[in-house]
Amino acid sequence: MLGPLAHQSTDSPLPGIVIAGTHSGCGKTTVTLAIMSALKKTGLKVAPFKVGPDFIDPGHHASVCGCPSHNLDGWILSKPSVQELYSQYCTGADVSVIEGVMGLFDGAGGTSESGSTAEIAKWLDLPVLLIVDVIGMARSVAALVKGYLEFDSGLRFAGVVLNKAGSKRHAALLKEALSPLGLSWTCTLFRNQDLQLPSRHLGLITAEEGGLETKQVDLFRNWFEKGCDLNSLLKTIRQNRKDICPSDQTGTIKRPGISRSRPVRIAVAKDEAFCFYYQANLDILEKFGAELVFFSPLRDHSLPPGIQGLYLGGGYPELHAKALSRNRNLREEILTKAQGNLPVYAECGGFLYLCRGVAQKEEPKPAHPWVGLFPFMINMQKRRCALGYREIILKKNTILGPAGTKIRGHEFHYSNLFEPISQDKSIISVYEVRNAGNSLLAPEGYTWNNTLAGYIHLHFGSCPNAAKHFVAEARQHSVRNRSGFTEDPNR
Repeated sequence: MLGPLAHQSTDSPLPGIVIAGTHSGCGKTTVTLAIMSALKKTGLKVAPFKVGPDFIDPGHHASVCGCPSHNLDGWILSKPSVQELYSQYCTGADVSVIEGVMGLFDGAGGTSESGSTAEIAKWLDLPVLLIVDVIGMARSVAALVKGYLEFDSGLRFAGVVLNKAGSKRHAALLKEALSPLGLSWTCTLFRNQDLQLPSRHLGLITAEEGGLETKQVDLFRNWFEKGCDLNSLLKTIRQNRKDICPSDQTGTIKRPGISRSRPVRIAVAKDEAFCFYYQANLDILEKFGAELVFFSPLRDHSLPPGIQGLYLGGGYPELHAKALSRNRNLREEILTKAQGNLPVYAECGGFLYLCRGVAQKEEPKPAHPWVGLFPFMINMQKRRCALGYREIILKKNTILGPAGTKIRGHEFHYSNLFEPISQDKSIISVYEVRNAGNSLLAPEGYTWNNTLAGYIHLHFGSCPNAAKHFVAEARQHSVRNRSGFTEDPNR
């Protein structure tokens, strides 16, 4: 039984663990899902999180834990913002589990910890559980683990998971090698070919596409429980529990506050084709007065009634090009609404959906036409076209804020644009774009009427006023379109 953790007092710091790896592909996601499932099975409420800008892992966390998983990114967000998000979304939970990104110390650069798992672990003062892929290793594992333990004195470690051991003999050699390090907790997990997570060309299958079945989650949990003592791990976590530094919680966090205005109905595309949203973006919109109404561009033939704004997030529309094209009524309604100045914000896959469609090579017409608001055609490439952190500065006033507004986010896509017809002069790029190294990149972000769209996934936590401005623009649109009715849009 897990009695010591089942009934935490409200003023007691929440026990939590950061699951980190020595490198990408060492098994972080599988171990994370296994631990989440094992904790949930005991009756504990788990607060799930993901370090970095990834959308797919949080979806799987949510399907296992039964509640949304939230991104914590030290480059996109400030330290107070990360601490505030963590505190907010841990409310009511018994334990938190944070899945890291890449290797423990990997982040935005080679000499900075910005954007790394280590940075988040230190900001939240949580212990790290290090996952080590031990294929082909024996005594060398001690040198590797020792290096990780001593590289940054600001980190605390809960223990080490020796993942993908080949046999009991191999496991015994590994534990013997680690014995001089005096680790408080270790466990060994054996190789199992049945534990593969379903994937495709751009990564794991999303939760919205049914990426994980219940039997797979059960398999993960059973695999972990056979090799690891969950009770002793939880005891170690609880012993390592500390408060987040009070000095970092002194009013520097700018909370949006709950809007008392009449709700503004904003439609949000949500299905297998459009499922990449930072949960914080949706929450911040709601706090500024948005009533989010979800719909499916794959299955719904019209937009939700009475909407005052539209948010098209990212995803994999190219995998559903034919179905999206067949839904002609919705495509034409979105185009008509955009032409009528409905505030529309779209990013990555949502931006592509607003273009003419996916082309084969550089043909003049798409095989499956989409909305056609922007004149671009989309070419899918075999190799990645863009990956990395981005900071944008608005070069003109938009639905996300006035010129000069800075917002941070992330870019990742395998497509590029080409424009086989003469450029519409009313469509202009409005993002000045810089990467994590502050190098200036090609301009991006396109406007037409009251539509703003681009490849970059923006995080409203880096600039809550962007969400506030979007809601205000939606409210203004509603006021302008009410014949003979006036209202103060700032109410």
